[in-house]
Amino acid sequence: MERRLTESIKATTEIMFHNFYVTLVTCDMNYILCDMPIWKHCYHTLHSCDQWFINPTQYEEPPFHEAGLNSLDYMGEKVLSREELLEYFEQVKTKILNYLDSLNDENLYEKPDGYKHIRLECIMGQMRHFYCHLGNINATTIIETNKWPRVVGMSGYESGFDKNNLYEE
Repeated sequence: MERRLTESIKATTEIMFHNFYVTLVTCDMNYILCDMPIWKHCYHTLHSCDQWFINPTQYEEPPFHEAGLNSLDYMGEKVLSREELLEYFEQVKTKILNYLDSLNDENLYEKPDGYKHIRLECIMGQMRHFYCHLGNINATTIIETNKWPRVVGMSGYESGFDKNNLYEE
């Protein structure tokens, strides 16, 4: 089975997660953006990817989730720490990359069980959503620090990642 397109999607997804890792470790979790703290924006981004990237009709909430926790319109009582978000990030990343490893190019044109869109539409939709929120969150870091979180593309990712070099020079 052909996997050229699937491998390209996987490489792009790995970069997307790499860039969000930088976002998670550089942002001020308590900064308020549109009446919600940044930690809530981070969770919303990860939760949406977790729910919609594979098949939203067969999704199970993470054990710590409570109603409204992923909503950017409702604050609620629960607060997630950076450590909890990093742990959830690793879980979502592993789940998504394992899923992509299980696909071939032909699978991308299939609809997940019980869902109206094909797999490629689910993937592309979540990439758009993910990067929209990543940009919003990074903008708050830029406002506060006057530094740009290091966001990489294909060539930057391939050259390696230095966890001590989180900002653009």
